[in-house]
Amino acid sequence: MMKKITGGEAIIDSVIANGVDTIFGIPGAQIYPLFDGIYKQKLNLIVPRHEQSAAYMAMGYAKSSGKTGTFAVVPGPGVLNTAAALCTAMGNCSPIVGLTGQVPTSFVGRGRGHLHELKDQAGTLKSIIKDAFTIDNPQQTSAIVNQAYETARSGRPGPVSIEMCWDTMAAVDEFEALDPKPAAEAGPELNLDALKAAAELIARARKPMIMCGAGALHAAEEVGALAELLNAPVTGFRSGRGVVSEDHPLGMGPVAARQLWDDCDLLIGIGSRLEMPYMRWGNYMQYEQKPSRGPKLIRIDIDPAQMEIFAPDLGLVGDSAAVCRALYDQLQGRMNPDPAWLDDIATAKVVAWRAIQKVQPQLSYLSVIRDVLPRDGFYVPELSQMGFATWIGGLPVYAPRTFIDSGYQGTLGFGFPTALGVKVANPDKAVVSVCGDGGFMFGAQELMTAVEFNIGLVTIIVNNNSYGNVRRDQALGYGARYSGSELATPDFVKFAESFGAAGYRVHTPEQLKPVLEKCIALNQPCLIEIVCERGAEASAWEFIHPKSAL
Repeated sequence: MMKKITGGEAIIDSVIANGVDTIFGIPGAQIYPLFDGIYKQKLNLIVPRHEQSAAYMAMGYAKSSGKTGTFAVVPGPGVLNTAAALCTAMGNCSPIVGLTGQVPTSFVGRGRGHLHELKDQAGTLKSIIKDAFTIDNPQQTSAIVNQAYETARSGRPGPVSIEMCWDTMAAVDEFEALDPKPAAEAGPELNLDALKAAAELIARARKPMIMCGAGALHAAEEVGALAELLNAPVTGFRSGRGVVSEDHPLGMGPVAARQLWDDCDLLIGIGSRLEMPYMRWGNYMQYEQKPSRGPKLIRIDIDPAQMEIFAPDLGLVGDSAAVCRALYDQLQGRMNPDPAWLDDIATAKVVAWRAIQKVQPQLSYLSVIRDVLPRDGFYVPELSQMGFATWIGGLPVYAPRTFIDSGYQGTLGFGFPTALGVKVANPDKAVVSVCGDGGFMFGAQELMTAVEFNIGLVTIIVNNNSYGNVRRDQALGYGARYSGSELATPDFVKFAESFGAAGYRVHTPEQLKPVLEKCIALNQPCLIEIVCERGAEASAWEFIHPKSAL
């Protein structure tokens, strides 16, 4: 159907056709018609206080829901402000679409110095995200928007952008809305020869292990069935946590997996870059194109490039759910795993849990949070002492998508704004963000966004008046010359109250429990400060980069 509307409105019509009901964004001159379209269509608009947060919120929305997140910012500096979030979303495979403007058509590529002009905006973005689309012909608006959303969510998901020139976005024209293509089926066609070879390799294994990444989040049922057929423990480092619940007999955290690694004779990596066993447990400073040690390796990944970046013994290119189903069918009645492997798995989990208890006070606080947080509640860590303690399994994860990490980018400051997006996507579920004082201050202004839009996130700030990990590294490796690692911080309770949020302060895990229970029940913006002495937290790094089993 043809409609006489502005280019901005046409973009929004096509965005809605792709199933979007929420946009995170900040208006500005070049994209006024876009926001006019948002207003007319009565979309849920969340307006953060910084453009970077708009992209982080879209990422949290996408990562936690499996939907495609959408944000809108002005071109030039607005887009550049989102860059940290965009490369984070690229790293943790989050499907998000950024909507932006461009200088007027006649100025494109001229270098005249128009408002917010970049030398090559789309080219700049393409260097860090999956793709960048430009709508030059307004009649192609619907087709290009559809293509952008398909690109974001298909194959290895990731961020894309859409730009339209200022004058094109404001001009009224006749637009036709095209229906988006149906969601792609289960990826590329499976290579049957490779599938049979993989089944042969798996059937001979006595002590297999499965390691999941973000590419397995939608395949929990299929991964679980395959694991039970193989009696294989299932683990993950960050994004793949909870594909099989870590309180299931076969589900385990990273430290427990390291206990079994030396005896494992086959690793099946599912939608994972396998950073943990081959980098964290190996040489983090030396690139290897294929493993030089360890068990046989089968990789399942929808991205064929991964098979060249890190070459397995056998690669299966395809959607993880489809490949796991096919392997399950191939292996029926053929498995003969070592019966002692189940006992080894149970022992490894107990040994690991006991060992990591030395990482205090983080583990005591995490135990309280895990006890209070519902099984389907969401936990968003930060690059902090508490965050690193979750990497070693200090907070068991019970369901996929409930542990939202930054992935390999390790982006300080991502946690709080990302958690706001998680809560917007899941308003009826508990969401807890745990930050250090340093990381929280990267986006502290978004507490106003939480209050304005009544985003019921519970934010815990562990205040140790420092960039704690930097300070420890300077203590151990640089003669305690603390260069830029010690911080002054505000009174976080008064800070919260000044924004209209509830603020609390605790000093012990025992004090945290009733306060956290109260905050989750309130389902309103709440901030809890945990007071921690500078330098008091034990390091988790011996478990993140272990030289050997315990």
